[in-house]
Amino acid sequence: MILTIPPIRISKYIIEFMMLVIEMDGTSDVPRDEKSILMSPIYLSPGKRRIVVFGGGKVALRKCQHFEGFHIKVISKEILPELRQIADETIETDIDPETAGKWMDGADIVIAATSVHELNNAIRDISLSKGIMTNSAHGGGDVLIPSVLKRPGYSVTVSSEGRVPAFPPYVVRALDNFLDSSYDSMLDLLVRVRPVIKQKIATQPERAQFLADILENEDVWKLLRENKEEEAYETVMKEGGLL
Repeated sequence: MILTIPPIRISKYIIEFMMLVIEMDGTSDVPRDEKSILMSPIYLSPGKRRIVVFGGGKVALRKCQHFEGFHIKVISKEILPELRQIADETIETDIDPETAGKWMDGADIVIAATSVHELNNAIRDISLSKGIMTNSAHGGGDVLIPSVLKRPGYSVTVSSEGRVPAFPPYVVRALDNFLDSSYDSMLDLLVRVRPVIKQKIATQPERAQFLADILENEDVWKLLRENKEEEAYETVMKEGGLL
């Protein structure tokens, strides 16, 4: 049976779908004590944080691209030209578990991204023993890098928490097709409205409800999908009693 969902309401179904994915932990074969330790998604500003990456190939390049703006140091005997352009420091040397620890001094995050499973495991274990947040191309670290859908005003990240690496990119592609330009327009509208309601609506709960009502307003969504941003703004202001 095929369900036809009105476009304006699809967002609710996507949210429900994502919540279902989270709840799917209950059907996992992972023991209860392990699966209950969930990872927490956060956004981390670069600041002066330092990333140390072991490996100079395509995997290392992909991981470094995720940390744009951070201070990145790459250690590898061979380093791709594209990776040299991203990195702030490059050290061309053989990677040896016996000496890897010295390159980690001052690191906020260590990434093990060599092509050798056993070497990545060794780097991971050394880094974790030093109390450094660690990501490994072969798993086992305490930092995971999610799949990311980036738009001008917002981003969406998806992770299966290491269970099935193929799943997050698939979800991102599905969201990329779904999140059309009207979502960018809606965000612009909310950004425009927010300072106005801060001046005219007294309490935070009332302001939050005002913004929530805009997001549920099908007439506003229709105007945005027709590229009638100014009419959408006027509709919001009039219906909210702010004009």
